[in-house]
Amino acid sequence: MNYPHPFIAREGWPFIAGSLALAILTSSAGLWSMPFWVLFVFCLQFFRDPARVIAGGPKSVLAPADGRIVVVEEADDPYLARRALKVSVFMNVFNVHSNRSPIKSQVVQKWYNPGSFLNAALDKASVENERCALHLKTEDGRDITCVQIAGLVARRILNYVDAGTRLEPGQRFGFIRFGSRVDLYLPLDARVNVVIGDKVSAASSILAELS
Repeated sequence: MNYPHPFIAREGWPFIAGSLALAILTSSAGLWSMPFWVLFVFCLQFFRDPARVIAGGPKSVLAPADGRIVVVEEADDPYLARRALKVSVFMNVFNVHSNRSPIKSQVVQKWYNPGSFLNAALDKASVENERCALHLKTEDGRDITCVQIAGLVARRILNYVDAGTRLEPGQRFGFIRFGSRVDLYLPLDARVNVVIGDKVSAASSILAELS
């Protein structure tokens, strides 16, 4: 499988290098250096970005992130002004934070909204927190909205695609630093395969099947 990204995400290199430098510089202080070594280990685990086996078929909607399912419900899609099935994945600081395309599609539009930094597990984070949304259109014309949402600790959403970008299933398109959430708005006739509390892995877990 072609995987152009190293095991440690490039987004974390400055943080890992900085924390390692601090840990080494304070090593002569003995136990006083321990917090810096803990910080280094935390950064190392947070920015891990392992390759994934891509699950499912052409109608499968894959998890866009690692984490826990916190919402499965019918809701208003605020970007496409429609009723939709909303499935939300909450990432804590111990999950892999790379975000991946849920299905083969083309980016139709991209929206960025500055906002607050509430706990991303709260439902109101979907409309109040900093967020970046993508309107994705599948090859057979189905619409999916994928929304990256910053959290209580997360302070930076990274998104590397724009309108016109073609995405393959499981393709890496962004990253959120330090705890966050991703919402998917799916067609109402999609068959959801997960329930609240399920743990999922980006690209390797199937959230739903399109009709």
